[in-house]
Order: sequence, then C-alpha cells, then structure tokens
Amino acid sequence: MRKLFFLLLIFLLPLKIIVGQSLNADSLKQKLASAKEDTARVNALSTLAYAYVFSYPDTAGNYAKQGLQLARKIGYKYGEGTCFEFLGLASNFSGDYTNALQCGLQSLSIFRDLQDTAMIVWSNIQVLTDYNSLEDYDQGLKYGYEATRLLKSPRSTFSKADSNQASVTCMLIGSIHEKRNQLDSALYYMRQGFAWDSSWYGAYQGIGKVYTSMGQYDSALHYYRNGVTHAVRESNIVFLVSLYNDISRAFELSGRNDSSIFYANKAIGQGGVQTITLEFLQASVQLAKLYELQGMQDSTIKYLKRANTLKDSLYSRKKTREAQNFAFTEVLRQQELIAQKQKQENSIRIAILLVVVLMCLLVGFFLWRNNRRKEKANALLESKNAQIEKALNDLRSTQAQLIQSEKMASLGELTAGIAHEIQNPLNFVNNFSEVNNELIGELVDEVDKGNLNEVKSIAKDIKENEEKIAHHGKRADSIVKGMLQHSRISTGQKEPADINALADEYFRLSYHGLRAKDKDFNAEMKTDFDESIGNINIIPQDIGRVLLNLYNNAFYAVKPSNPLKAEHYEPTVKVSTKKINDKIEIRVDDNGSGIPQKIVDKIFQPFFTTKPTGEGTGLGLSLSYDIIKAHGGEIKVESTEGEGTTFIIQLLVS
Repeated sequence: MRKLFFLLLIFLLPLKIIVGQSLNADSLKQKLASAKEDTARVNALSTLAYAYVFSYPDTAGNYAKQGLQLARKIGYKYGEGTCFEFLGLASNFSGDYTNALQCGLQSLSIFRDLQDTAMIVWSNIQVLTDYNSLEDYDQGLKYGYEATRLLKSPRSTFSKADSNQASVTCMLIGSIHEKRNQLDSALYYMRQGFAWDSSWYGAYQGIGKVYTSMGQYDSALHYYRNGVTHAVRESNIVFLVSLYNDISRAFELSGRNDSSIFYANKAIGQGGVQTITLEFLQASVQLAKLYELQGMQDSTIKYLKRANTLKDSLYSRKKTREAQNFAFTEVLRQQELIAQKQKQENSIRIAILLVVVLMCLLVGFFLWRNNRRKEKANALLESKNAQIEKALNDLRSTQAQLIQSEKMASLGELTAGIAHEIQNPLNFVNNFSEVNNELIGELVDEVDKGNLNEVKSIAKDIKENEEKIAHHGKRADSIVKGMLQHSRISTGQKEPADINALADEYFRLSYHGLRAKDKDFNAEMKTDFDESIGNINIIPQDIGRVLLNLYNNAFYAVKPSNPLKAEHYEPTVKVSTKKINDKIEIRVDDNGSGIPQKIVDKIFQPFFTTKPTGEGTGLGLSLSYDIIKAHGGEIKVESTEGEGTTFIIQLLVS
C-alpha cells in the first residue's frame, strides 16, 4: 500500500507537465496512427504508456518498449529517456523493482547528458521511489536530496511545474522518514511539501498518513477528507480509492469499525476499481478482516475469496511480465550486437582512410622535394628580401625608440601633476607642525606660570592643528593612492570604469602638470558630464593615456603667447561626456588657434606634429588613434582656424 502511494505521489501530479497533452487513450491511439515522423511516433508511444500505467501496467510497459526501440533506432535521446521513465514506472507498479531501478538510472543518465534539469529532477524522484520499494532507504534519500539541491532557488522564481517537483520531493522524503518511524522528521517534510503545493490531494494524503502513524486519528481524518474533496473534484479514481482505504484504516485503528467498513465499501464500490489491482486487493483484505471481527462469516469468506483471486491474478501477470521482459532484453541485446558490428565496420573504414592519407603524404613528399629544387633557384631573390627585412627592422627599432620617448614624456607630465597635487596638503602639514612646536613652547611657559586657563586654550589650539594635520595627511594619502591606481601597468584586460571620474581626474592632472612647468599659465577648466552613463568596460590606463594626450594638446593650443589671439583672450578648455544610443561620446574643446584645414587629415599619422622641434614626437595622436580603434571606437577632429578645435571620442557601451 505504501509503495503504491509513493508511485501515485510522483506521477499523478505532474501528469500534464511531463507529457504535455491529454491522456484520452482513444485520441492518443489516433495520434499514433497518424504520426508521420518517427519522433512524433515515439512521443505518442510514451504518452500512451503513461495513459495506461495506472490501470494496465503491462500494456503501458509494451507501449514504452516499442517507443524505446524506435527512439534508439533513430537516435532520439529525449524520447529514449521518457520511455525509460515510463517503463520503470510500469515495472514498479507491477512489482518488478529491480527492472524499475535499472530503467530509472538509465533515464537519469540520458537526461544528465541532455542537461534537462526538469527531467533530471523527475528521474531522481523515480530512482528514490525504486530504492524505497527495495527498502534501501539510505540510497533513496541520496537521490531525494539531489533532487532537492537542483530545486534550490528563490521561491519567487519558481514556475508551477517547479513547485510541483519541490512538493513531490519533500513528500517522498517525508514518507521514507515515516517508514523508519521518524515521525517528527516525516511530518516536517510533509508540511514542507504541502507548503509548496497545497492544491492536490496527494499532499493531504501524505500528512494524513503521518498523523495515522502518530496515533492522531482525528487529525489524519481531517487531511484525508480534504484530499477526498480534491480527488472528487478532479474525478481521480485512483487517488479516491486510495484515500478511502486510508480512511478505513484510520477508523479501524481508532476502534470505529462501522465507519471503517463504510469507507472500505466506498473504496471497493468505485467504478473502475477493478483495474487498480493493489487498492482493490487492499480493500478486499480490509473488509474480510473487519467482517471476521463482527462474526459475519459469509461476508468474510466472500472477500477472502476475492482477495485470493486478486493475488493469483497478480502472480499470473508477474509471470507474463517476466517473460516479456526477457524477450525485450533479448531484442536490446541484438540491437547492441548490431551497434557493435557497425562500430567494427567503422573501424575498417577508418583504417582504409588512414591508408589513403598515407598515400597522399607520400605524394606530398615527392611534390615537396620538387619544390625544394625550385627554392634553390630563388635563393638570390631571398637574399634581396633579407636586405629589405633588415631595413624594415631598423625602421621598427627607430619607431619603438620614438614611442618610448613619447611614453617617458607623458610620464614626466604625469609626475609633475602628482607633485603639484600633493604639494598643497604637504604645505599644510608642515605649516601646522611648525605652529604646534611654537604652541608647545608657549604651553610649557604657561604651565610654569600656573596659568591653567591659558594652558587649556593653547592645548585646544594644538588639538585643532593636529586635526588639520591629520586631515591634510589623509588627503595626501588619497592623492598618492589615486595616482598609483592610475600608474598601474595596463593588463590589456577591459574592466568596468567610471568614464566621468577618469576624464575629470586626468583633466586636473594635465592642467597641474602644465602649471608645474609654467607657473604663469592659467586657463579656465569647464566640465559637463552625463551622470546617466555609469560604468563602461574599457582598459582604464589606455583610455587615460588618450585623454591626457588630448588635454595636453588642448592646453598647449590655448597658451596666451599664441600670436593669433586677441589681447583680452581667456584661454578655455572644456571636456564633456554624453550617452548617445549605444555609444559614449567624449568631447575635448579648446578656444585655441585651431588647426589649418590642409593638415587636419594628417594629424593622426605617425611622426606628424605641429609643435616646434624638441617639443613633440608626432606619436601622441597616432597612439591615441590606435588605442581607440582597439576598443572598437572612433576618434575624430573638428577645427576652425582662428576659433578653436574639438576632438571627439566615441566608445561602444559594452
């Protein structure tokens, strides 16, 4: 009886979830007859197997075997897995638990290969049930916990199918604890299953069984009756008969034999109960026992005869099933022999292919030998090529040296910026330290004089100065850490970075670096950042190098010494960012003298520069162009001679 409850618990609930269609046998047979594709035929056979499994397990097993053979023949792994699933279910219903376990493990292996999580969970649940039927509870729990692990995710993300699986798993684990008489654990898991899905009768029946084992018959009857209500509403005869049998058992244990007889008769009187052999047998045995207690010999004999007849029928069906299983196993063995033969033939084909490849290699060798002769004839040409290659290497070496010079120049500018940034807080630290030394001297004098009020005043000043020293020391520390962060060697790996913060920090570094070299230089710095941009994936050190180069060029362009500007000229450099669809745009504007139109097209070429000799290598914008292109972006320039220049960088949001 408990084994049947296990099987009902697994498969009656997720019926439409697994097969995804109606289980009307006649309509399924019509679909099978009209199936034009082999995969559709496998699906129809597996669905028919499921349709018959609760009433005629042998018939269900035959359909599952046909589907399994066809699925293997056409290589339809999903269909093979579902057919193994239903064949195992039919075997368990028929009492062949070993074959059921083998089918369940086969199904589990297939769905693991397919990485179908939902079906992996159902297969784990079936293997759990098979081990339970074999009374190997430890192994059963291992697969139950595996199903639970796969289902561990936030409940809010669960679909109805997921909730059903979680409910069934908890109820099955609870049933194992109930069999072991670990009733508190059993009730805990049953209630967990009920919490996942309280809309089906199996949940009520599971909790009722635990309360029956605990001797709390009224509580058990409460849950059984709720289960009956749901089973009647959904016209599920299998569960309805099972629930009536459980109610009868609960009344018997509580000493209310009349009620027990009433519900046993309700179970045995349900239409179609004869097809539910185990439940029909359970009701017959129950009535025979109850009538014997009441001394009703005729009724006792009647139901004992019926019980014996059912047992004989089950035994006969078991023999028939064993013969069918033997025949089916032989068919599978023959299929494996055919597969092995096919494998051997494939090995022969591979050997032939290797011989052909070897012959091709021999032909290739002779062709290679002829080519070697031709290569000797081209020796003079190769010598010339070597000379050209040497000249090219010399050019590359010179270019590398110039690039290194550009990097060192950038490093000098960055160092100057760091020195200017850190000098201000260090001046504060030094000044307040000197003031504190003087105050300490005054403090000693006032202590000697015994002037406590003045001592307190001086001590208060010293404390305030120490706080300022700490404040500016921390400021200097943060500046150093920030500079170290920007001076890290580029790993070449993109990482999320705040483009606004990067643009702002290098803007200030460029300005202070120029100020460190020319104390008389001043310019207005303007920023306009789009705060909706957030972080984007870039190589921060490389983009920082590009920005620093553009800023340095802009500040150079707005120097007041430029003869093209008016007397009251106010040098201004502006940097702005903006998100445009899937791109980020960075603009660097200056109101310098602009770039003549005839050289605008040349400024990104290597070694081209408008600066005087010794002030630029002509590699800064060329390197910037390459870095932006490597990021999948674009850099361009807009300039009006005598008015100013705008450099525009566009980067993809990724």
